Amino acid sequence: MNIIEIIEKKRDGKTLSKADFEFIIKQYCSQQFPDYQMAALLMAIYLKGLNFEETVWLTDAMLNSGEKIDLSAVNGIKVDKHSTGGVGDKVSLILGPMVAAAGVPVPMISGRGLGHSGGTLDKLESIPGFKTNLTPREFIQELSEIGISFIGQTQTIVPADKKIYALRDSIATVNSIPLVTASIMSKKIAEGTNALVLDVKVGTGAFFKTETEAIELAQNLIAVGKQYHLPTIALLTAMDQPLGLAVGNWLETREALDALRGEGPADLMEITYTLGALMLLSGKRVQTIAEGIKECQRAIKSKMAYNKFLQVVQWQCGDMHVIEHPETYPQSRYALTIKSLHEGYLQKIDAVMIGRISMKLGAGRMRKEDEIDYSAGILLRKKEGEYIQQGEVLAVAYSNQKEKLIAAKNELNAAYKIGPEAPLPAKRILKIIDENSVQDWNYDISNLINFSYKNSSY
Repeated sequence: MNIIEIIEKKRDGKTLSKADFEFIIKQYCSQQFPDYQMAALLMAIYLKGLNFEETVWLTDAMLNSGEKIDLSAVNGIKVDKHSTGGVGDKVSLILGPMVAAAGVPVPMISGRGLGHSGGTLDKLESIPGFKTNLTPREFIQELSEIGISFIGQTQTIVPADKKIYALRDSIATVNSIPLVTASIMSKKIAEGTNALVLDVKVGTGAFFKTETEAIELAQNLIAVGKQYHLPTIALLTAMDQPLGLAVGNWLETREALDALRGEGPADLMEITYTLGALMLLSGKRVQTIAEGIKECQRAIKSKMAYNKFLQVVQWQCGDMHVIEHPETYPQSRYALTIKSLHEGYLQKIDAVMIGRISMKLGAGRMRKEDEIDYSAGILLRKKEGEYIQQGEVLAVAYSNQKEKLIAAKNELNAAYKIGPEAPLPAKRILKIIDENSVQDWNYDISNLINFSYKNSSY
């Protein structure tokens, strides 16, 4: 058996064996073959796919590339959440502390940015000093003490995924259902969580553009979870415009702080509260969605969720001063204001364009070795459906490289569509999926939540 034969096998559409996947992961992790051969195999998988059995074998091989964490010493039902990635998706930064404050322990092994989507780890690491490379022992200790911990893949927790994740980002194989499934589920199973809630994004700003693809992904994730006795449920949520108002690592972290103080944008909070309710249900903390939403709302209003985030930052060595006084954070040297060229309704903000522009400004990686400019990004001043006057500010872009801002100006203008007719109100939560069914989401939470909020002023 050798890697070239395995690449040829998958290139020709043949089924790989359990032994093939074990060989691939073991040899790649021990650097027995180079990145370019793994890249060839990943592209072959992207083009030819994996059946469900192959997906389970890949998940298992990745899971067994490192150690598994035993959280049995931590009291309660541990529940994690994972998002498949979107533009402006800073939900985890709000959701984790909120759910932990409501009484359910939240172990989170998070990822970095992929393609045009930002990563939770990158956002957290925009906080000076914040340590995400905790040891399993530190992870368990923090979870026991404060009920939540954010970490990334270490050298001992699913190291195979850490290597493959970065490579996938640079070779355009991000939106492969079996690769996404194995990546997510190997981490979640390894971290020792008892239940999992998924936020599967669909739309122009998501990796999966159609509901058919997104539902298939959700069902694959749920089915793999079942194989490992990990109860998993998924929400299908719309990602056709950026979530919230901020895109970029520190900008999103600051917006998450606003949300934890009770000043989050409506679209962001609707999704956050709903996912929180499902996590509390999974953790048997509440009996109904309405009860779960009210508990989450109470955690925000009482500042318990905000205080829980402060505990996380302190525990993980982050700079408390910039969290408590975010206006002191070093700003980008350059800013570019984008004004409307027309009058009318804001009919569309192209989420994927906003994400890619933000990445080009320095907020993401074009290559796996690129360093991130944590202050770079885009702050939206308007959302879809608003009536815009000519000359009104649509967005402000930030970067420490002036030439990148200049190059982004025309692209930013092109990301906005303004016309005479108001767009239909956007539905944010589309479906709920479990192992038995796919159902339309018709649960109206507007009567449970006061969605008044102010636009961020930074």
